[in-house]
Amino acid sequence: MTVTVALVKELREKSGAGMMDCKKALGETNGNLDAAIDWLRTKGLSAAAKKSGRVAAEGLVGIAVDGTRGAVVELNAETDFVARNSEFQSFVSSLANLALGATDLDGLKALDFPETGRSVADELTQKIATIGENMSLRRMQVVEVSNGTIVSYMHNATAAGLGRIGVLVALESTADEVALVSLGKQIAMHIAATSPASLSVEDLDTEAVAREREVLIDQAKSSGKPQEIAEKMVEGRMNKYYQEVVLLEQTSVIDGETRIADVIANAGREAGADIALTAFVRFNLGEGVEKEESDFASEVAAQLA
Repeated sequence: MTVTVALVKELREKSGAGMMDCKKALGETNGNLDAAIDWLRTKGLSAAAKKSGRVAAEGLVGIAVDGTRGAVVELNAETDFVARNSEFQSFVSSLANLALGATDLDGLKALDFPETGRSVADELTQKIATIGENMSLRRMQVVEVSNGTIVSYMHNATAAGLGRIGVLVALESTADEVALVSLGKQIAMHIAATSPASLSVEDLDTEAVAREREVLIDQAKSSGKPQEIAEKMVEGRMNKYYQEVVLLEQTSVIDGETRIADVIANAGREAGADIALTAFVRFNLGEGVEKEESDFASEVAAQLA
């Protein structure tokens, strides 16, 4: 079968692969479009495997909200340059919207990616092959309310719903939505700035609390204070620790004086309805990913040797 320009164009639009790759795929499969797509996918898997060992700590965080449900995803790539790629941005936006219908990361990867006939996991492999960088769909989280509002905030957004620090805030209330959105934006901006460890004292990791208490006890004992005084010192310092890491105990960065729990209570009184902050999510791009340290001069010298 003759490989026409129109056939190459159709395969390129369906697969996202390069023109020469599409032409070769059609030649290898005697012009069979479906077989050519499978051939390209196989080659894509090969290309992706070669890139899988490279560290992916850049990329984008994406957020989507639909009514009382919100989702945030993190898609990593190797360089910050790819975050400005329109194809990459569109992919992250699609992932965030798809995540609204998923319960966990594996579930998201198993979903069908729109208009491709591929799963999200397979579409990711295709993007690795066509964009040319290792990528990792690292994490996702969904929050929802039964009666209230989900408010999103993207710090220094690259595009709508895309950036490096994404926050979701879940507010349960019958209050007016405008008032809830205004309050949610304030809290979300605060969360972006302070990165709290938990919503409440009760939600804190028990091991982290125990370690902090042990450190403070050792410090109090080393100061030579009597036991009774030392215990009071520890309790006072633990309260200060809670004020640093617990969202509801933190002082708002907006006015610099009001505790977040009081900010919410005040907003509820003004709105004439109780407001409860039931959950929050904060994704900071590349957080916790161990980045490779490179010596550019040594790399150049090695290439010239």
